[in-house]
Amino acid sequence: MRIARAPEELPAGRRAVALGTFDGVHRGHCRVLDAARANDGLVSTAVTFWPHPRTALGNRVELLTSLERRLELLAAAGVDEAFVVEFSPDLARLTPEEFAERVLRPIGTEVVAAGANFRFGRGRAGDLDLLARLGFDVRPVELADGISSSEIRHLLLAGDIGGAAGALGRPPEVEGTVVAGDQRGGTLGYPTANLDVDPALLVPAYGIYAGAANGNRAAISIGTNPHYGGQERRVEAFLLDFAGDLYGRRLVVELWTRLREERAFASEAELVEQIGRDVEAARQAVPPTGS
Repeated sequence: MRIARAPEELPAGRRAVALGTFDGVHRGHCRVLDAARANDGLVSTAVTFWPHPRTALGNRVELLTSLERRLELLAAAGVDEAFVVEFSPDLARLTPEEFAERVLRPIGTEVVAAGANFRFGRGRAGDLDLLARLGFDVRPVELADGISSSEIRHLLLAGDIGGAAGALGRPPEVEGTVVAGDQRGGTLGYPTANLDVDPALLVPAYGIYAGAANGNRAAISIGTNPHYGGQERRVEAFLLDFAGDLYGRRLVVELWTRLREERAFASEAELVEQIGRDVEAARQAVPPTGS
């Protein structure tokens, strides 16, 4: 998939554009992407915004995916290109007509696919009807019932992995760079990859999860390690049947099911026994249905 950050980085061509922020690239987003792809003779191009428009306007948004992961998911969805538009206060001040002429027209946009309620331009005054009046072939995509990035955030913060997976169309994920931790897992016989997660990304509810990372099944802990009186949030993954060095690597961890709450134990021996049960549960786990 070709990636561009300015119109001149794209070759001349006739394009069918999927327009949206696409945080999470969930099943509703995939409907929009499919509508753009279903145009023979046109280059399918996802026009997406970074940073998130609400973040750029000073609001807090816990993102489902980093930009890097979003682009990977867009590529997996089969679009030919992604055009990453910098969302700035200046862009937000453009009228809908100016947005169309500065962003869509220069890249050869002929078809625009977007959610039926998509709004853009200053004061969110623009809609798909306006784009049609400006001469674009508009393809409104009906929203998928109950599926939105906001709803997926609520599900993950509640620990509802199955619900989030059903909306995403794949297991939810936690992404970060592997950094040095307390090294405590190794002394207990279960060395973990400690993730440094971008503060802008959403981290699901505290608890112990089964999932996968790096092609290995994994037992994942999200929380503060209450048995040791921890205060800082940690995201740690024990990769089953893995031997190697992950330090400094980006790791995308899939969450398949939430096994239990985190808690303190009466003794370290009891903790180790429970970790063993968690690891066995991770060995038996399957990806969530609907994903």
